[in-house]
Amino acid sequence: MTEAAHEPLANGVADSVNGCHPLRALCISLRSRIEAFLRQDLAAEKLRNVQAQTRVALDVIREALDRYPLSALSLSYNGGKDCLVLLVIYLAALAEHADLLSTLESIYIVPPHPFPEVNTFVASSSIYYHLSLTHFSCASMKNAFADYLLVKPEVKAIFVGTRRTDPHGGKLTHFDLTDGGWPPFMRIHPVIDWHYTEIWEFIRHLEIPYCELYDMGYTSLGGTTDTNPNPALRIGEGRYKPAYELVEDDEERLGRDR
Repeated sequence: MTEAAHEPLANGVADSVNGCHPLRALCISLRSRIEAFLRQDLAAEKLRNVQAQTRVALDVIREALDRYPLSALSLSYNGGKDCLVLLVIYLAALAEHADLLSTLESIYIVPPHPFPEVNTFVASSSIYYHLSLTHFSCASMKNAFADYLLVKPEVKAIFVGTRRTDPHGGKLTHFDLTDGGWPPFMRIHPVIDWHYTEIWEFIRHLEIPYCELYDMGYTSLGGTTDTNPNPALRIGEGRYKPAYELVEDDEERLGRDR
């Protein structure tokens, strides 16, 4: 990949590392930024909490890499804030992995009626982060994963950006086998216990580019027919604060119809 792949995506900064494999260069760069963040003696309690959460996420990812070869791992990626944080930490953890290839295996389950802005961000960020992204357009996530595993039978575990306050997230752990008729694979949840504000503190402190819809007041992204700007962020007719100004976890999905 050319040096242009290390240019900023939209609203953050990007840097480059010369002289080595492009994906490994990116992993090394992200690892350096995260290690520098973790070394900081920060006064703000929110950021200290993010440091602690980042260490936990790194430990979970390292455990996954001990349990599975990289060829058996995939990432569920839809361009949203939570899986974006997961992706960045995952890449940092891969900086010295011996089996690193040119791209990372991943799946994008496209929602019905996707936002063009989301599709654009997924496309640009998957290039920037070197994702081998398989798209599935399916109303049922269960069916999408089943179809994915039919074409990718080597995948045994999938990183998922689910958090505790997401639907069906309340009882999840860091490692959970699928059940209830789902296709069999291990779901790995490195950011399961992150709070909404911690996700945004990480993104903004490390200047990670994100989907532009978040600057328009959207706090949880689905499709165009079931997702609106969050009413808790409304500041006038048709005007909303950006997503990172929301504070309460239980208000995150107020803009979602389901």
